[in-house]
Amino acid sequence: MRLTAFTDYGLRALMRLAGAPDRLFTTDEMASEFEISRNHLAKVVQDLARAGYITTQRGIGGGFRLATEPASITLGDVVRLLEGRHALVECFRSDGGTCTLTPQCRLKSRLASAREAFLRELDATTLAECAYPAMPDHAPAPSAA
Repeated sequence: MRLTAFTDYGLRALMRLAGAPDRLFTTDEMASEFEISRNHLAKVVQDLARAGYITTQRGIGGGFRLATEPASITLGDVVRLLEGRHALVECFRSDGGTCTLTPQCRLKSRLASAREAFLRELDATTLAECAYPAMPDHAPAPSAA
């Protein structure tokens, strides 16, 4: 199973926030730290805030932080939220998609079982278990003498 970059960025942001739960982060700071698009991260932050995982503060000195204890957030819940608009395969779309195999497909139930096993594993993992502190500065490589 492949997660979208949107979900990847959301998980990274939450893991970073969990590593410093009392600290306020800016979108610019975190995007720079992860070397990802600031605009893309801003959309992720909006979704996480709307879902209640983070709180945001506008203005000078503003930013975002976790809204709840990392131990109360499961990775499965976050993945379901952020991947919710993306069907694993076309026939999983809310409108059923246009797959011509649908009437006789023997794959759909197996894919559904695999997806559920994947999410069950993530349900057993909390954000607290995956928290991490600041990434180390990239030290310059030693020069050859």
